Amino acid sequence: MKYLNYILIIVGAFVAMYAKVGADQNQYILIGGIVLLMIGIYRVSKTIASKTNDDMDNPEKE
Repeated sequence: MKYLNYILIIVGAFVAMYAKVGADQNQYILIGGIVLLMIGIYRVSKTIASKTNDDMDNPEKE
């Protein structure tokens, strides 16, 4: 499942670049590539832990 995120990012970036290369570009393909790219990035960012510490949020416990 982890590799699906990276595949979405790579395929989305490739499709977006491919749609941008041609002079007669198809905007629907470009939008589809960007959507795949954003979905992949979102899914990867969900798995990254937050940097906030609970101990720093409540100094009264000490």
